[in-house]
Order: sequence, then structure tokens, then C-alpha cells
Amino acid sequence: MIRKPKNIFVEGPITSDRIATAIQNHSTKTTIGAHSIFLGQIRADEKEGSVVKAIEYTAYEDMALEKAFEIREAIFEKYPLTCMHIYHSLGRVHVGEISLFVFTSSKHRKVAIAACEELVERLKKELPVWGKELLGSEEATWKENT
Repeated sequence: MIRKPKNIFVEGPITSDRIATAIQNHSTKTTIGAHSIFLGQIRADEKEGSVVKAIEYTAYEDMALEKAFEIREAIFEKYPLTCMHIYHSLGRVHVGEISLFVFTSSKHRKVAIAACEELVERLKKELPVWGKELLGSEEATWKENT
């Protein structure tokens, strides 16, 4: 089956409604025995004598969508997954809000967990998405993914 690149980007934070709907949409898929979910939340880190208030995400969207598709296909080839979803914020996301939602489903938990972990690591390292940390002091610094 040939899969087409999906738009993974969401303007602003990823809402709890989006997360709940994604989970609920899988309740009728009776071959699934496990889901693994990663939620990336904005922290109030201390930087340069100030505190992070939000992150402003930008991306080279065409390249990022192609790279996300490439990573997604590699993970599907490596693991026997039933489903996989990736949502990443663009624009401003405030402290306490969700900016990354990764969701893998499979028959068994170890597969779902391993695939989710590898997927998150690859996205953080390879996706051309940048975050500018907006500080309480009206300053901004570029965030480095680790």
C-alpha cells in the first residue's frame, strides 16, 4: 500500500480535544492491543536570567513534510504498527501547552512503545522545525533540540 505524505502541522497548540478524538477514533479498531503516546509540553525553563513564556515554531514546511513522511515510512517498515499519527505545532505555543503529539498503535505494547520512542527521537533530530523561545523579558533565543 502506498501512503501519501500527510500534513503534520497544527497552527498553535495541540488541543486536548484533538488528542482525545485521535484516541477515540481508534476504539473501533479491534486488532489494536496497545497505544503509545508522547506529548511534548512547553516548559518554563530559565534562560539568560529570564523565564521562557512561549515558543514560536517555524518550519521549512515542504521539506519538513517530506522528511516526516520518510521517517514515518521507515518506522512502519521496521515495526508492525496498525496506526501512527504525528502532529507538530507551528506558531506560538505557551508554557503548559502541547506542541508535539506522537501516537503509535499495534497489537502489542512493546512494539507501540519502541516505535513511539524511535519516532520521537528521529523527529527531534531530523525534522527542519525551529523554535524561538520567547522570554518574559521580551527577549528571544533559538531553542536547540536535544
